[in-house]
Amino acid sequence: MSRFISILMISLTIYSCKQDKRTLVISKIQAASKLATTETVIDKTVVGTKTKRLLGLIKLNEANFVAYTEATVKTGIDLNKLTKDDIEINEKEISIHLPPVEVLDFSYPFQKFEIDSTILRDSWVNRFDILDYEEFYRQAEVDIRNQLQYTGIIEATQNRTRTLFQSLLKNLGYEAVFIEFSPTEALFQPIIMEDPK
Repeated sequence: MSRFISILMISLTIYSCKQDKRTLVISKIQAASKLATTETVIDKTVVGTKTKRLLGLIKLNEANFVAYTEATVKTGIDLNKLTKDDIEINEKEISIHLPPVEVLDFSYPFQKFEIDSTILRDSWVNRFDILDYEEFYRQAEVDIRNQLQYTGIIEATQNRTRTLFQSLLKNLGYEAVFIEFSPTEALFQPIIMEDPK
């Protein structure tokens, strides 16, 4: 009986050590969360065309402009979602399943919307106004958001995060480090508007 209790105590001690190791790993990883981000600057050229028609049929004039815009996107992993169940430790080997890459910050300031005056072509019968520019600016932002996941930004963020954490975990004494990510379904979460009744 005493032998059984001894084995049970040893098992509990080993289990407890593994639990503590996973807690330590989570705290170390979360402390490095700010480093595990990628900031990308996207330059986008907007080409605008506005056509003036007589009675909606006969083309009278076509105005054109070109503007340069800039978006800054910060992507990373929300490491607050990391739990002990995402970590498996076997002596000097560790496997971590990280949450998906997501957009942490997106900036697309209207001040960066610069119209190239040398390419602007309009006239008094067909002139661009501030509402036209705002609409082209809004469409450009939607286009950037829709195309972002195809730019390689997810893979770049994963590679940066993997390199960082492999270095960090090897410094903690792990000789084999395996890191995988949950798939990113969408970089931007849909905005849900509720009907105010």
